[in-house]
Amino acid sequence: MSFLRPCALYKSFITFPSRRWMPCQSWGFLRWPGFDGFFRFLVIALLWSTFSEIRFIPSSSMYPTLRVGDRIIVEKASYFFRSPAINDIVTFRPPEQETGFGKDAVLIKRIVAKGGDLVQVHHGSLYVNGVAQNEDFIAERPTYTLELNYVPSGHVYVLGDNRNNSYDSHDWGPLPVENIVGRYVMCCYRPSNH
Repeated sequence: MSFLRPCALYKSFITFPSRRWMPCQSWGFLRWPGFDGFFRFLVIALLWSTFSEIRFIPSSSMYPTLRVGDRIIVEKASYFFRSPAINDIVTFRPPEQETGFGKDAVLIKRIVAKGGDLVQVHHGSLYVNGVAQNEDFIAERPTYTLELNYVPSGHVYVLGDNRNNSYDSHDWGPLPVENIVGRYVMCCYRPSNH
């Protein structure tokens, strides 16, 4: 039964100091995963497509946070368990009264106020409930003036980070929460020419 014992070359290969860290002594882990692996992949793919998506940024309305051409990951599950929060960056369907958007159009903006808040813009600052907001993420201070607006319950107030170049709640008013599609998680690709 000497043919079942490993050869000296194999023993020296395994006991060589740089090879001792290898957690697997055989190459069996490289096999095709089979049905179990395919089923796991299928479940992960279905969950990914159900609860998240990758979106493309077509405009500079969220500059400098997001740039034209960025690809972002948006998750769609967290708002089943919690309400949208101030400073969340959300994707949403435009309000129904707005024309010029296709039926599948999705916009992206930052939530600056929730239901029950009072919003105002004057002297280049955003005021929520009479308190000036410290916004170090915006491209430049707004040059427009916005009279005091009440955000009704079940709505949020969204503005782009590029305040002077964004079509947002300062143009069409509060956004119904049911229009929100998902929440921005991260930028997964930024073109190198920007």
